Amino acid sequence: MDRLPPVTESPRAAVDRRRDVLDRLDREQDVWVASADGEGVPWLVPLWFLWDGTDVWLATRPRNPTGRNLRAGGRTRLALGDTRDVVLIDGDVETFAGPDAPGAAAEAFTAKYGWDPRTDRADYTWFRVRPVAVQAWHEERELPQRYVMRDGVWLV
Repeated sequence: MDRLPPVTESPRAAVDRRRDVLDRLDREQDVWVASADGEGVPWLVPLWFLWDGTDVWLATRPRNPTGRNLRAGGRTRLALGDTRDVVLIDGDVETFAGPDAPGAAAEAFTAKYGWDPRTDRADYTWFRVRPVAVQAWHEERELPQRYVMRDGVWLV
């Protein structure tokens, strides 16, 4: 098995990691959404998302495992990136029935994807994820200072 060459690049400063996280939240389209049911059975799916500058917005069917888990559990972990450029977001979840979705978020989601869950024939529920902790790192060299948000407050 081939090994990767050792990394000689210095770790990014916390302010640069935060900037990179915000840039990725603005431009990326998919996020991994982790949830668990009442018995602790994990569920992991990719979903489209919207970052509104404060919160992450998701829309999914209310009766699928992700919809049920997010609504019942009230917490999630979101993940961007591959294993060498990681962003993990732990957040509290608030649920909105399709017609109750805040208009600005739903309109921005529709503009980003060209699809409006509110007008789909299927029933969709909106979930606002308020970040509580954010970690960002490039490979092992950035692990010791990986947190850029704790307790809902940006550290830099």
